[in-house]
Amino acid sequence: MKVLVTGGAGFIGFHLTKALLKNGHAVTAIDNLNDYYDPALKEARLQELAHFIALRGIKDSYTFEILDLSDRMAMSALFDSTQFDVVVNLAAQAGVRYSIENPHAYVDANVVGFLNVLEGCYRSGVKHLVYASSSSVYGMNPTQPFSTSDCVDYPISLYAATKKANELMAHTYSHLFGLPTTGLRFFTVYGPFGRPDMAYYKFTKAILAGDPIDVYNHGEMKRDFTYIDDIVNGVIKVLGTVPAPQYVPETNAHAPYKVYNIGNNNPVTLRRFIDALEKSCGKKAVENSLPMQPGDVPVTFADIDDLINDTGFKPSVSIESGIDSFVSWYKKYYGY
Repeated sequence: MKVLVTGGAGFIGFHLTKALLKNGHAVTAIDNLNDYYDPALKEARLQELAHFIALRGIKDSYTFEILDLSDRMAMSALFDSTQFDVVVNLAAQAGVRYSIENPHAYVDANVVGFLNVLEGCYRSGVKHLVYASSSSVYGMNPTQPFSTSDCVDYPISLYAATKKANELMAHTYSHLFGLPTTGLRFFTVYGPFGRPDMAYYKFTKAILAGDPIDVYNHGEMKRDFTYIDDIVNGVIKVLGTVPAPQYVPETNAHAPYKVYNIGNNNPVTLRRFIDALEKSCGKKAVENSLPMQPGDVPVTFADIDDLINDTGFKPSVSIESGIDSFVSWYKKYYGY
């Protein structure tokens, strides 16, 4: 297939692109290389990809372009220049806490940018759009595990609101134009080459340096940590599972539209997570215990039965094994 991956220099985009190329697909990747976190890490991912491509002799199968989703004319030109079979939209302004301080960045990237993706897919006849949503859409949902049938009308961060907006926008294009779309509500993805703004990355840096770590909600939060290899396997399975037109319950809408949770289905406490980091780092953490932060939720727990039934997805990496792989990469990357 010819695949467009947006956010191709990002954490998930990098790993997905590598897996798609390994499976023989042609990939066009785009990214704006913004400075939300150190662009040097994004450049390192691109260098790793270049090395991988050179070793396999598949230079003609990969194209990378610096491009911003919110650039309407550039996005239109991209879709005019290449007929993509499928599109995976991973580009977004991420982060819950950052959205409180920088709301406009989220609307530009996650709403305006996503509209440009939808328009490009619809007008060029893309066969399947798979896009990143987030477990954040569940907000303070008290029901466990989180199910895609749960109400998600009350987000508690602007980031979550933009991800819910993406699902609504995708459904509109599926209904009006027959564009097959699948949204994936990611649950706390981690692993090598991960995002420096995530807790596991910050904690590893602090523990190895002997600095204190901020432990929110006194370590009582639970997260459905999902290792990057499991996520990539799930995304690839979803790419080949194009949703058939179906009626949405309690409405007359008819659309080739689907939303899945994609997680480990096994939430762990922040305490177990820190224990795993301490073991892999070989050092005890110095903890600064703090209350819950605005926009955070106490528990994330993915009901993935639909994804398992429809695609055969099965996560397999434990938090201890995944953290060990991450810390090994971190030490090598930063020269410990």
